[in-house]
Amino acid sequence: MAYQNLQDFIRCLEDAGELKRISVPVDARLEISAIADRVMREGGPALFFEQVKGFAYPVAINLMGSERRMAMALGAASLNAKAREISDLIGWAWSLARDFNIFKAAPQALPRLPAALSVIPRKKSHPLCREVIDDQAGFDTLPVLSCWPQDGGPFLTLPLVCTEDPETGRRNMGMYRMQIYDKRTAGMHWHIHKDGAHFFQKYRERGERMPVAVALGCDPAVIYATTAPLPEGIWEILFAGFLRGKGAEICKATLSDLMVPADAEFVLEGYVDPAESRLEGPFGDHTGFYSLPDEYPVFHLQRITRRKNPVYPATIVGIPPKEDCWMAKATERLFLPLLRQLCPEIIDMAMPFEGVFHNCVIVSIQKRFPGQARKVMNFLWGMGQMMYTKCIIIVDEEVNPHNSSEVAWRAFNNVDGRRDLALNDGPLDALDHSSPLPRWGTRIGIDATRKGPDEGHNRPWPSPLVMDQDIAEQVSRRWKEYGF
Repeated sequence: MAYQNLQDFIRCLEDAGELKRISVPVDARLEISAIADRVMREGGPALFFEQVKGFAYPVAINLMGSERRMAMALGAASLNAKAREISDLIGWAWSLARDFNIFKAAPQALPRLPAALSVIPRKKSHPLCREVIDDQAGFDTLPVLSCWPQDGGPFLTLPLVCTEDPETGRRNMGMYRMQIYDKRTAGMHWHIHKDGAHFFQKYRERGERMPVAVALGCDPAVIYATTAPLPEGIWEILFAGFLRGKGAEICKATLSDLMVPADAEFVLEGYVDPAESRLEGPFGDHTGFYSLPDEYPVFHLQRITRRKNPVYPATIVGIPPKEDCWMAKATERLFLPLLRQLCPEIIDMAMPFEGVFHNCVIVSIQKRFPGQARKVMNFLWGMGQMMYTKCIIIVDEEVNPHNSSEVAWRAFNNVDGRRDLALNDGPLDALDHSSPLPRWGTRIGIDATRKGPDEGHNRPWPSPLVMDQDIAEQVSRRWKEYGF
């Protein structure tokens, strides 16, 4: 199912009993965040604040803050169902490439051609995001949230930042938080590892201003796509079209040639001057700690275009669980099929909420040779944004990586410190505060698989305790007889 826009998704959530409207006036400074924090920790619904003190626009938050709502955002019954769609497609393409025969490939590809073409973005000549064009309004007209008490200021927390490579024309749309300084300027939190920062560096070398457009509030698949760890060069709008089964609608910005989502509630148009930077932060981040202040580029707002009656979208991040945990869960499920094609011994993968995406990944593997766990660790550290993963735990195939208790039991019992711990120096996320140097440190791999003589373990390896199956079934049948 493809939603027409964010408000269409909100209506569907409300019809499904997944959204609560709050009609009393609330404050954008801390109060909305405190309410959302409590609701997210309790696994509660999406929230729609109808009256925000001092502002004309309502605020929607926690729209994708559960597994069900995240699946609904992608038009699927469940995240695993969506993952199976992707797995089937990858498996078909892989087998076609492996045993390519033009006479076999053409008949197989033709039925899939309409679906493939349908994901191409479609240009909209009269987009919703341009119903109102306003050169006078500034950031002070938007109900931008102040999320945590020590934050450096209010922050845009769901901005879709649209940029373009000045040399190749390659487009990118990423989610980078933006601290509001005043009615016309905001910090642009580009990490050096991100595409937006790569493009920005080229503008800096050319000594030119960089045009930037920021979309707020789009089809939920488009919002999610901006967070996905796509291969470099893949435009997020294309991936969103694939996820929703229908090409996303786009249009040209009014002040530049940048392409923006046509269904956006707001589009903020402006530029970043490569010669200018300002202190950004602190910010209560998804790690559960305040990220440290640092110098970042400055976005200058020139124009706001919007719908006639827009909804302002927001989220908060912090100690998990929060809404972004479910976006990360979608990434875990949707990208597993690709990882399994590239590294076939992988059975399953879990990114526990406590690991806040880049701090811990647990992987079960089908182990066939000595050192295979380390081979998988190195594979993962070499895969795009997986390079940030501070801790990788490898377990045997019969272990459920989503059962943290079972993983801990295996790891605590199976690991020998000298033999099973791997230390690996490499890039870390810019938000990591534990490493001695910014964006660089030591990652750890834990091999919690069983060992044999080929890995230097010459003692017998014991079997885990498992009850006799016949007796277990007998006990189940008689359970009520025992008085339970």
